[in-house]
Amino acid sequence: MTPNKKSRPPVRRKKSNKTLFAAIAIIAIIVISVGAYAFLGTPGNQPTNPTPTPSTPPGTSPTPDPNYEDATKVLLETSVGNITLELRTDKPITSGNFENLVSQGLYDGTIFHRVIAGFMIQGGMVTSQTIPTINDEIGQNNRNSAYTIAMAKTSDPNSATSQFFINVADNGNNMIDQAGTRFDQVYTAFGRVIEGTAVVDAIANAPVTTNPITHENSQPITTVTLIRATLIS
Repeated sequence: MTPNKKSRPPVRRKKSNKTLFAAIAIIAIIVISVGAYAFLGTPGNQPTNPTPTPSTPPGTSPTPDPNYEDATKVLLETSVGNITLELRTDKPITSGNFENLVSQGLYDGTIFHRVIAGFMIQGGMVTSQTIPTINDEIGQNNRNSAYTIAMAKTSDPNSATSQFFINVADNGNNMIDQAGTRFDQVYTAFGRVIEGTAVVDAIANAPVTTNPITHENSQPITTVTLIRATLIS
């Protein structure tokens, strides 16, 4: 006996909607395309790429200056990072002395023994041998502006040897004694930092303790070493 099968209502065949859906999709694409063209086609609304700002190539002078024409550059590799200097060509005695000390490797392994935030960082104390003194080269355009390098010295004229300092502020007008003598009248500025100002600032802002030499808070708690000084041009 053939089992009874449940009766099912007849399936009503509907006409296919594919054609209708396709037509709607085409219309939608046309509408979107026309709207996009109307928006982007307007000259004032077209997206543009920003004009890149020209950057100064690494190792070049920040501003043209005849005193730095064909200048020698010196790389200071420190325990905090690298500093690149450019030496003035109109200070031949001072720049020449610095170049000689660098080429002899006498700065290698020395430390920044005196740092004062907002003022300067000082290094270059050579203890391995006696360094002869050099004559000052003050001139008419001697400027201890921010990130320039100058020779440290005693209060006596022509007493600079190997120690140097890098200004972290414009110290040219700072009074250094009761007579009113100013930095620019005493300390020969013979170069400038062209790369690594952030490293100079990091050294200047390092935590310090009492300096046994000057009895001020200027000796870095963590030693900052000048690992190597190299002539690079």
